[in-house]
Amino acid sequence: MAAQDDAPPTVDVAALRRTLDGEHHATRDAVRELLSRPDMDRSTVADLDRDAYRDQVMTWMRTVADTGFPMTGFPTDVGGRHDVAAFVSGFETLAHGDLSLLVKIGVQFGLWGGAIQHLGNAAQRREHLPAIGSAELPGCFAMTERGHGSDVQGLRTTATYDPATAEFVVHTPDDAASKDWIGNAARHGRAAVVFAQLVVAGESHGVHALVVPLRDEDGAVLPGIRIEDCGHKLGLQGVDNGRIWFDRVRVPRTALLDRFGSVDATGAYSSPIESPGRRFFTMLGTLVQGRVSVGGAAVSAAKSALTIAIRHGLDRRQFDDPDGNEVALMDYTAHQRRLLPLLATTVALTFAQEDTVRALARVLEAGEDDDVDEERRRLEPRAAGLKAITTWHATRTIQECREACGGAGYLRDAGFAALKADTDVFTTFEGDNTVLLQLVGKTLLTGLRDDFSDLSPLATAGFVAGQVLEQVAERSAFRQMIGVIADVLPGEQDDERLDRERQLQLLRYREEHTVTGLAQRMRRGVKAGRDAFEVFSICQPHLLNAARAHVDRFVVESFVARIEREQDADVRALLDLLCDLHALATIEADRAWFMEHGRMSAARGKDVTRQVDALCRRLRPHVADVVDAFGIPDAVLASRIGAREVDGPRW
Repeated sequence: MAAQDDAPPTVDVAALRRTLDGEHHATRDAVRELLSRPDMDRSTVADLDRDAYRDQVMTWMRTVADTGFPMTGFPTDVGGRHDVAAFVSGFETLAHGDLSLLVKIGVQFGLWGGAIQHLGNAAQRREHLPAIGSAELPGCFAMTERGHGSDVQGLRTTATYDPATAEFVVHTPDDAASKDWIGNAARHGRAAVVFAQLVVAGESHGVHALVVPLRDEDGAVLPGIRIEDCGHKLGLQGVDNGRIWFDRVRVPRTALLDRFGSVDATGAYSSPIESPGRRFFTMLGTLVQGRVSVGGAAVSAAKSALTIAIRHGLDRRQFDDPDGNEVALMDYTAHQRRLLPLLATTVALTFAQEDTVRALARVLEAGEDDDVDEERRRLEPRAAGLKAITTWHATRTIQECREACGGAGYLRDAGFAALKADTDVFTTFEGDNTVLLQLVGKTLLTGLRDDFSDLSPLATAGFVAGQVLEQVAERSAFRQMIGVIADVLPGEQDDERLDRERQLQLLRYREEHTVTGLAQRMRRGVKAGRDAFEVFSICQPHLLNAARAHVDRFVVESFVARIEREQDADVRALLDLLCDLHALATIEADRAWFMEHGRMSAARGKDVTRQVDALCRRLRPHVADVVDAFGIPDAVLASRIGAREVDGPRW
């Protein structure tokens, strides 16, 4: 832990912004400038009806396309820059503006375009990506079905090959198989990447993706296709979500995106990946960019909320001090306590997100001869876990910030109404958070084994039943190795016991202990003769706890690594303070666990709370600099009480 007096008296906000923006700060600045333009003013949509709002969002998306930014992540052979990290960084920054525009852009360039980029062949990329990148060809990503959300392997839409005509027949067998919540479908989409069970010569080869036209150039829905608007939602009214049914719609053989599975002119199916399960998860792994992007957007939304609430807390005064001066809300410890740990966690998640984006870029930009399989396997659970934690964090932060602004925060022009409504769905799209944490927990149990490629609970249970003895032995050995962490319980007054290394030891131990405990519970259940599926179901809460512990540890380690790379001494000192606050607040939130498992005394538990309070007080002089370093222009933040420059009273 940093010493009591080592926080800088001042910090260069521009230097701190460069650190928070990361290596793609120029891209972020360009997006900020774009969103600040008068023709991008999102206050103009406040009173529009739904269709008019959607059309305005479409106009904004074309404006973004005109800048060339959407081509950033596309391959160079279609006119792009093949810079995935720059694209994701720009996308994250767009989240400070209208979130319907953000989601529209994500659907168009990230999902619709990304599916063709990563699942299609060179000819398909050349045919579609330039028109997608210019927004001339609006499209959809049609994966989710009404009856099959998270269970993608169980999709029931079919694409049956007809060798007589060299066509695939795409069909929706019943309402439960209708494509649901499909962005761009209800109003603007002209084509879709449709995920369906591929059937060739009577044999199913699992889920594959095909490009299927939806509308003609005039916007008329094509024969055999039925589209229905999903209706009014809690938020994101500017996104035209729809449901799609296919009635034996025929598309040519070349419509199949065939990087991982193809059908030749003779009607023979082939794939470079023999195992259907591994083929499926390899295919989905190329689409992990969506989860990474949503996680980054959630962090940006939290930054917007904190900027509003902290500036309001610095400006709003309430009750007199002994000298008769009104006290700023931010000077009250209770107010600091509700906002500043969230601020520290938001900064921590910024660096964890940066590390994840960097790994994503390495995987997606790899050439055909590059061996990135292991990095890809590690990226998928990391992206899943971080997406869950960041989106839950954004939901909690926005609510706390709204409450911290009192009645002023309840007015629409404060900015929280849109933030709350439009980010609420982040916790369930691009993967339901609880399901994603199960993926992380499964990975912790299986040790990234190549032969495990089925996410279903039944398969997980069966695997654990067969492999858990070996896993428990490995985990138990490691547990003994790190057991020295708890050999000496810290004294109540010994501040050095919770220094940076001690923080990391506690978080690492909690992760290893929860994973080992989970495996042991499953082992006991199976040995007792219980059904493996029942054992898995009973142990699901423990699986989720293990996954959370894993992500918590990763986030703190990312923060520490970023501090070690920082060259500016004042910025580094402030980051040290923020890192301590985040790590200790994380430990405090689960101090009951540490006490129950003998890793923390009751006295130390109380001391952790005192230290968090003290860190909040030390951070108080710097909070304006931190939110200024988030770099959100007033025109983009669109909050009367959160603006940096104020014309007239805020309250």
